[in-house]
Amino acid sequence: MTTTEFATLRRSIEQLRQSVSGVRSAFGDGPEVRRLMNDLERLEIDATELASAEPLRQTNSRVPEHVVVPDTPLDEAMFSDADDEGLGGYHGDRS
Repeated sequence: MTTTEFATLRRSIEQLRQSVSGVRSAFGDGPEVRRLMNDLERLEIDATELASAEPLRQTNSRVPEHVVVPDTPLDEAMFSDADDEGLGGYHGDRS
């Protein structure tokens, strides 16, 4: 995280703190307001941890392989001994 990004994050958290303080003044110390205060504290903790963390560098930026799936009907023989699980299976003679 660059210094500019971190400063922007800190400013945003401070603006959020002021907004939550206004909400607390208007609505009191109810459970919803306490959750907002807890979320704000969590944001501050996470932002502090990010400030000292090393950013992940992507080592492999390769594009996933493109797989073509044909829309032609499948060979029925491929499913000759398979159960149809969607209907509970068929365990008898199929002839």
